[in-house]
Amino acid sequence: MDRYVTHASFTLERSYPVPPGRVFAAWADPALKSRWFAGGDACPNHELDFRVGGREVATGGPEGGPVMTFESLYREIVPQERIVYTSTMSAGADVITVSLTTVEFKAAAGGTQLVLTEQGAFLDGKEEPAWRENGTADQLKALATVLENTVLESDG
Repeated sequence: MDRYVTHASFTLERSYPVPPGRVFAAWADPALKSRWFAGGDACPNHELDFRVGGREVATGGPEGGPVMTFESLYREIVPQERIVYTSTMSAGADVITVSLTTVEFKAAAGGTQLVLTEQGAFLDGKEEPAWRENGTADQLKALATVLENTVLESDG
């Protein structure tokens, strides 16, 4: 097997029409986060211990395929401002990506500007940087839907 590492980083910026505290809560609350991050029913195996030193683990994968495990360790949490975590993505027993992610929550006109930056080491071509970027963009889109539905539910 040819072993190599592809280093890559990407930044995604999204605007949400709700206050930073509400967007931050969608990252911190296990029930809310599992709805957008882990695909809800598609990934029922999601655990979140949201504190510095806490872990997050999501496992799942296609039927008949390898079990995919995303595991994070929270390194810094500044409520309503910033989250920094390190992560690994594994396919079965093989680690395929190791990354550092920073999520910033900034008050903006009409809501929140979220800036997510991920720096990764993608191992042996088992995951491509573009796949991770697209998957993360899909999660942030799902986050918008959860925030919209949460606003509707809380507003009556």
